[in-house]
Order: sequence, then C-alpha cells, then structure tokens
Amino acid sequence: MQRIIAFLLCALLLAGLYVPAMAAAESADERLARVTQAVKDTLALDTEAFDDFHGDVYEQELGTVWSLRWSGGGTSMNVEALEDGTVLSYWRSDSDTEIYTNSGSLPALPRQDVPAAKRAAETFLARVLDPKTESVKLDEPASAGRLNSNACRFYGTILLNGLPSPLSYSIVVRGGDNVVTSFRRDALATSFLGNIPSAKPAVSLSAAAETLRGTLDLELIYVTSEDDESRAVLRYVPRYGETVVVDAQTGELVTPDGGLGIYAGGGTNDAAAPEAAAEDSKRGLTEAELAGVEKLEGVLDSAALDKAVRAESAYKLGGYTLASVNYRLVKDGETERVLCTLRYAAPEDDDGYARSRTFSADARTGKVESLYSSAPWNKDAKSAVSPSAAQSTAESFLKRFSAHADAFALYDTVDSTADGAPFYSFTFTRKVNGCFFPENSCTLQIDRMTGAVAGISYTYDEKIAFDGTGGIISADAALDAWMASYDVTLAYRSQPKELDPKVETEAKLIDMGYTRFRTLLLSYGLEREGWFPGVDAKTGKVVESKVYDTEIAYGDVAGHWAEKELTTLADCGVGYAGGSFGPDKALTQWELVALLASTQGLRLDPGAASADERDNAYETVYRMGALTRAERQDDRAMTRAALVKILLDCAGYGAVAKLPGIFTCSYADRASIPAAELGYAALAQGFGLVTNASFDGSAGASRAMAAVMLYRLMQRNA
Repeated sequence: MQRIIAFLLCALLLAGLYVPAMAAAESADERLARVTQAVKDTLALDTEAFDDFHGDVYEQELGTVWSLRWSGGGTSMNVEALEDGTVLSYWRSDSDTEIYTNSGSLPALPRQDVPAAKRAAETFLARVLDPKTESVKLDEPASAGRLNSNACRFYGTILLNGLPSPLSYSIVVRGGDNVVTSFRRDALATSFLGNIPSAKPAVSLSAAAETLRGTLDLELIYVTSEDDESRAVLRYVPRYGETVVVDAQTGELVTPDGGLGIYAGGGTNDAAAPEAAAEDSKRGLTEAELAGVEKLEGVLDSAALDKAVRAESAYKLGGYTLASVNYRLVKDGETERVLCTLRYAAPEDDDGYARSRTFSADARTGKVESLYSSAPWNKDAKSAVSPSAAQSTAESFLKRFSAHADAFALYDTVDSTADGAPFYSFTFTRKVNGCFFPENSCTLQIDRMTGAVAGISYTYDEKIAFDGTGGIISADAALDAWMASYDVTLAYRSQPKELDPKVETEAKLIDMGYTRFRTLLLSYGLEREGWFPGVDAKTGKVVESKVYDTEIAYGDVAGHWAEKELTTLADCGVGYAGGSFGPDKALTQWELVALLASTQGLRLDPGAASADERDNAYETVYRMGALTRAERQDDRAMTRAALVKILLDCAGYGAVAKLPGIFTCSYADRASIPAAELGYAALAQGFGLVTNASFDGSAGASRAMAAVMLYRLMQRNA
C-alpha cells in the first residue's frame, strides 16, 4: 500500500535552507528542506557534527511521512515526521554509550536516575506533543530496576483534551546522561479519519452506567475452588460477548473498533515413527537404561494402534493413510503413562489441500484421548450434513466415547459454516445440581461434509466434590456486585466508519481495498485494573484473581550494616524469597548458589526449596561459570576466599585471576595468601570486594558478606 520516493540532499544545503510551505508549487527537495528545518526546530537539534544526511518520503493511507537520517562521528539519528514537522518517532545511537551492559555471566545493576529521567522525558514530550490538545501522565518507567539496564522506558496513552485515547507513546531515556534515545507515538493524522470530537458529553455518566449495566450477563456455574482443588464451588461468571460502549452524545450502544484485518492460520506438527526395538537390543544396557525400557512394556505397536483407532467408524478414516507415529512418556501426577500420537493424511484435493487427522491415544489400550483435524475453509461449499444431524452424531459418539456421558449436557454450539468453517462444534459439559461445571467438558467437532467426528477435547475428574446450592445470592445481587467492580470511564475510543466514495480522502482508502476506517468516538465504557473471574455465589463478593508477588522484601534487614546493599539488590529481584534474608547467618555453598541463581530470575527460599529447585539452581550457576558439577557441596561452609573465587569466576575474571606472577596486593596478610588465591585476592582488593586491612581468606563468610560483595561487583559492571 505504500509507495516510496527517496531523495538525497546534502547537509550543506540543509544547514541554511528554509522554504515556507507553498503547497503544490514546492519541489521534492524544497519539501524535504522545509520538513527537516521544522524537525530541527521542534527538537532543538544541533546537526553540525553529522557529515551524512538523507531523507525518504512514504505515502501512507492518510498522509505523508518523512524519514530523516543523520550519521557521523560515531552517532546516528533517525526521525519520522509529518509534512508539518510533527515528530512521529525519534531514534539516536551513540557508539560510545551502551543502553545495556554486561560482564561475564553476572548481570550489572541498573544505572538509572528515575526522577532525572522523568524530567528529561517530560521536557522532550513537551516539544513533540500538541499543547492545545495532547498531554501524557508519566507513570513509573517499565524498566526501573531491570538488571543490565542503562535506561528508563516510559510508555502509555496520549490524552486528548485530558481524556484517554487510543493513541499511545513510548520514550526511552538513557541512564548516566539522561539523553532521550528513542521515542514513538501514534498520531491522529496517520491513524484516524476526521478531527478530535468535542470532549463535552451530552449523556450523563449515571445514564451511561445504567445502559452499560444492562449489557452485563452472568451465569451460575461450578468452578474449582482456589483453596481446595478437590472441591467445586458455585460462582456467577460473565457470559462474554462483544465489547460495547455508550456513545457519549447519543446514548446509543456501539461496538468499538476491534481491528481492520482478518487473520487465520493453523497447522500440525509431524513426527517420525520410532523403530521398534528387538529384544536383543537390551543386551549391554545399564540398569538405568533397562528401567527406561521397562516403561514401554505392554505398549502396542503402530499396526495394533492403527487398528484400534479405525475400529471407531465415526472417524471415517477410509480415505486416510497412517502417516506418522510418535510415542512419548508422560506423567499424570505420580503415574507415568505412554501416549501415542498418530497422524493420518488424505490425498490432496483439487485445490491442492491435504486434509489430516491427528489422534492422541493411550499406547497400551489404544483408547483415543484427543483428536485434531485440519481442513480448508470454503464459503462457497454447501454443507452436506445439517446442524441437527451433526448434533445427533456428536451425542451418539459421546455415549460410546465416555463412561460418564450421562453426566454431560449440551452447553454450547458453534456453527461458523456460513463463513466457510469445515466443522460444527458442540460442547457438552458436566452438570451437577442443575449447574454446569465447564472444567469437565467434551467438545466434539463434526465435519459438515462427511459427518465424521473430526475433533475431540475431553476432561473429566471423578474425585471432585461439589458444594450444595443452599444459601446462594440472587442473580440480581451478583450483577450489582459485578457492576460495582467497574469504573465507568469517559474516553475517546476507536470506532469504525463506513467509507464514503464521495469524500476524496475516503475514496482513496476505498481504492486501497478498505471498506471501513477508524474514527474517534467520545464514549463511556466499563474499565478496571486486574482480572476478576466472577462473583462468589455464597458470599456475594467479587472474586479477584490471585496475584503472585514476585518482588523480594525482607523483614530482618532494617538497621543492618548491609541494609542498603540488600534492599538495592532486592529491588532488582536479586535475593531470597520467603520474606527474610538472615544476613548474619553463616553462608553455605547452597545459599550462595540460591543468591547467584536469583540474578538469572530464579528466586527461591533456600530453606524451603525442593530437591528439583535446588538442582535447577545449581544448573543455572554451572552455566554462569561459578562452579562445576564436581565442586557441588550443598552444605559446605563458605570461606571468604571461596566466596571471592566463585563471584569472580561468575563475573568472567577467573582466567585472569589464575595468571601466575602478575598480581600483587597490599593486604597485611599478603605473605600468607596461597599462590592459587593471590590473583583472586588482588582483584578483590582492586574491585573493592574486600576492603578490610587483611584478606583473611580462611575466615567464614556470612550471607550479608556475600550480598555486599555481589552488590559491589554488579555495581562495577554497571
């Protein structure tokens, strides 16, 4: 849709040339000069140090965008702008300044001054936003506290006339010098037809709220209790349909723009069939290998499984060939099972499309557990099987497929065959005390041309217990509570408009293939933060989804000599989970490993970690180069020298520390430092890890000592 015209103009011409806008009379070079000067004025750019410049122009759907690029002296700068000089994006790179830093496997502490970065962002935004209509409210930067980061990134919504809008922005401020290195924004001129509507509504908020309440719909169902997975409780949950808003001028319900494109896709993964192993192949296997082989005892071969699947006539596999077989060992809790994936393929049709069916079956019994089929969509094809016949097929198959079929009732039907869908879809859900339990359901897809069962998704839990229906609140009371959890918000929202060929701008869009395009609509909508799955039917309270706090906070470091280092690391996600650090406890190898693993995002309570979590943490530290598998001794008490060695190895200095005869240090006990430790001791002194008068390498190390040394090393990396 875009036509690109590139123009080159020397920097000398641009330095002094400014031509006022003269509409069609302007030549391409004059337009480029004018836009460039406007951008330089907007951003207060000094471009004298650049020795190369060129600009391209892009004709987009609603206007023209210029791309300006400067380079020279190790710096490059790109700006996208409209004809009037409005800056859409800005990007700057300096070869001698890094946004992200790292040394070895140990990340660096962030180098950010958030208040200063915020001021720099506000100053930049004041230059590029229209002060008459546009403004932003800067929240805390998204990258604050991120390891290895030398920048603050702010992003959010551009307010129009003080109200939220669909326009967004992002801006990055580099740490150290607080220079803006990146900026991007949406613009009304390139994204929406028309102007900004009046911010004064004709409809009151209370009237809009009552209208929006009428669009909410809850149903009473069973859900698994968040406190006890063996129990199902009653909850009112929303029936989600289209999102609607209230037009703030007319009071009518409208559907905001959900996007102008239609996307579709799908596919399957093929797997080659493993060869059957002969009994002779067990000779010479280790006990561990034999134990692995025994897990496959009783598994049916591909021929037997193929026969078991084809025994069900509803699959209609007459024209299909078994294309691949894949066995895999899976765990269901403490139980291990072998599943087999069987993929069947049919010959290509006249349009070159090859249909396929993929079954997952128990490899010992041949019982099918799930089925996925691929088939083409075709709007022009007339269904050979009616919806009612397809439903009858699904109901009949369910009785053969599940021993619990009598517990299911039809819950949902999806018929998109008018849009070309190849299958009807029927969902049967377990029903208890007159209420559905959607977590136990069976969804069946029926081919609209052949009537074959083409899709199966099934879950059923026999062990779950269901609460009774006594003492529940009414549907109206639940709806009141649900509505109260929302904020009714006045905002500009995107609304699709049918294009008018009589309007020149819209006629051009029609020529590009559009039938609708975005406009701004002042409207009321329901909004809230967080996710709420429904209303508890017994208490009447809105259920808020649990948020798992991944932040590290301690209750035992206030006033400690290492408080600053411990809290700074914790703010960056480095430390121990569990709410305490135990700074004065003697350090073990495992506790140091847990601390180092947290720099890679693995946060554990060293006293409560499982065996698997310990193994994962050690594997992480092995990859960081801090230890080898042969050196693992979980309960080993760490000395100061051992702590220094592990930290410096992790940071990538181990090879240098081992170089003989090149190091010296001024510790009082230098003469007694073993030769193998001297390089590490010298680096520890040079990096400020050990600031005592003596190295005292054989002394025990504490958790606080480990955290402080880690902090100093990560701060040096920054």
